[in-house]
Amino acid sequence: MVPHLVTALTGPINELEQRILESMPAVERWFRLEWMEHTPPFYCSVDIRNAGFKLAPVDTNLYPGGWHNLTPEMLPLAVQAAMAAIEKICPEAKNLLVIPENTRNTFYLANIIQLQRIFRMAGLNVRIGSIDPAIKKPTTIELPQGDTVTLEPVVRTKRRLGLKNFDPCTILMNNDLTAGPPGILEDLHEQYLLPPLHAGWSVRRKSRHFQSYEEVAKRFGKMLGIDPWLVNPLFNKCGEVDFAKEEGMDCLRTNVDAVLTKVRKKYKEYGINEKPFTIVKADNGSYGMGIMTVRDVKELDQIQERTRQRMATTKGGQQVTEVIIQEGVLTAERIHDAVAEPVVYLMDRYVVGGFYRVHAERGIDENLNTPGASFVPLAFAESTRLPQPGQKPGASAPNRFYMYGVIGRLAMLAASYELEATDPDAEIYD
Repeated sequence: MVPHLVTALTGPINELEQRILESMPAVERWFRLEWMEHTPPFYCSVDIRNAGFKLAPVDTNLYPGGWHNLTPEMLPLAVQAAMAAIEKICPEAKNLLVIPENTRNTFYLANIIQLQRIFRMAGLNVRIGSIDPAIKKPTTIELPQGDTVTLEPVVRTKRRLGLKNFDPCTILMNNDLTAGPPGILEDLHEQYLLPPLHAGWSVRRKSRHFQSYEEVAKRFGKMLGIDPWLVNPLFNKCGEVDFAKEEGMDCLRTNVDAVLTKVRKKYKEYGINEKPFTIVKADNGSYGMGIMTVRDVKELDQIQERTRQRMATTKGGQQVTEVIIQEGVLTAERIHDAVAEPVVYLMDRYVVGGFYRVHAERGIDENLNTPGASFVPLAFAESTRLPQPGQKPGASAPNRFYMYGVIGRLAMLAASYELEATDPDAEIYD
């Protein structure tokens, strides 16, 4: 299913699509050279917004859930990418241990089963090891679709982590460690931990990611001869906000105003007749928590108590003190009149699939990652026939999905820059 673009402002995005398609050999060579210098994150998912005049990532998740939303047609791509990734990291790998979030949520566990399926098909023995203190013995949970998943308590020896009678070469984290890494995961010098601990939200910051993305977008824009703004959301950050006590609000007002001013200038330059807005988000955290839309600085003077409470904490009750103020990117895509945004899934350096996050009750300038969202698979199976350069811009589904794949890979590259910058073991040169 291909959503229709409900916008007359298809000029800039069509020009962007044309430029990228015409420059495809140069684009692919550019990525190839980048991956020779930088290691991609093991896997990630990227939320993208298509405004019709701008196409940009708005979030990059390094512990992606939602793998069960990928269709069976996409699995061969994921299995091939998994094979390539494991071959690079641990070619002799036999056993893989997956560490999930500490939850019994059946939607989330369906995602874990899909990951298990992908890596089994890639030729590994895969078991699920829980770091939840409540899991004291192997626990089998039945899911509504008829699948079952068995969570087993992890066993820690001096330098290794495994299960009873199961010693993995590689440990795959699907737990974003918002509250910080537990001691049981530290100092595992003999095993590969993917992603590394510093990819967790106790270290990671969205502002740092988008700072890296800005650098990537500038280099990509220079290579293509385009304005990097067409693929890059502007942002500022505030490091000392307390919504509960209403502290740090001046910093927030100043930065919201600065971002809105820059966006207005860009809209004027491109003749875009839309009202700019910003998205204020917790700088660390996921699951669509701690997010609000601000269209005017005056709105910050009258934040409702309910919104204030929602912004004060994120996943696991973690207090929000740092926020990113991001240029809001409209979504001009619809499925059956419901607002939609593409989510692209990547493993190693490959696009392996994705879906549309669809929300009938949200507006074009609001966060869609909220209760009530549904998921429609992207037709990436179609796009593996590769882009069709002769097609009129905006008319071809494979071309649109190729574009999403390019943006997803730019965000993944930014994540690799970001992880290099925060790696505690990296050598520092003056």
